Amino acid sequence: MLHIVNKSSLERNTLESCLRVANGGAILLIEDAVYAATRGNEAEGKLRDALARFKVYVLGPDLDARGMGDRLMEGVSTVDYGGFVDLVAEHKNCQSWL
Repeated sequence: MLHIVNKSSLERNTLESCLRVANGGAILLIEDAVYAATRGNEAEGKLRDALARFKVYVLGPDLDARGMGDRLMEGVSTVDYGGFVDLVAEHKNCQSWL
């Protein structure tokens, strides 16, 4: 399953809920959720722990739009819009965490 998270972990507990409930698969962070994948962010530790259970991706254009492209933590992969489409096509199910 592909889990798509779009809210900042500073604004909502969406990522935390996803990490607590999901049973594997991949996580794609888009929009303000990309902040969670940056070094020094409050959610960095939780996301680092999640890398053992999930493949984690961020949408590169959203990361760059927020000026955070140079702060991406290790272990997280960047995808462009085509990569986003590929991830959706690769996974049988997608869950958007709002």
